[in-house]
Amino acid sequence: MLANSYPFLSVFWYMLLFFAFVIWIWLLITCFADIFRRHDTSGWVKALWIIFIIVFPYLGVLVYIIAEHKGMADRNTKQLQAQQAQADEYIKSVAGSADPAEQIAKGKQLLDSGAITQAEFDDLKAKALAT
Repeated sequence: MLANSYPFLSVFWYMLLFFAFVIWIWLLITCFADIFRRHDTSGWVKALWIIFIIVFPYLGVLVYIIAEHKGMADRNTKQLQAQQAQADEYIKSVAGSADPAEQIAKGKQLLDSGAITQAEFDDLKAKALAT
C-alpha cells in the first residue's frame, strides 16, 4: 500500500477521515436540531425522519438536507431575526433614552418625589446637556 511507504500520506489520510467524520457529526446534529425545531410537521413525520437518519445515517442526513434545504434556511433566518430583535430590545431597555430633555424631565420627577437631591439633579442635568 502506498500509505505504508509514505508516512506523511498516511497521516494526511487519517486527518482527512477525522475531519470528514467531524463534519458529518456536525451535519447530523444540525439535522436533528432542525427536525425538533420544526412546527410545520406532525410528530409522526419527525419520528420517521429520525428513524430514517438513525437507520441510514449517511444517506439519511444527505436526503434530509436535499429535501429540506429551503425550510432549514428559512427557519435559521427566522431564529436569527428573533434573536436579533430580542437583543435590540434588551439593549434599548438597558441603555435608556438618549434625549436630553427626556432625561432632565425624569430627573425633575425624581427631584420632586424626593428620590434625589438638588445636587444630584444638577449633575444629571449637566450630564444630559453634555451629550
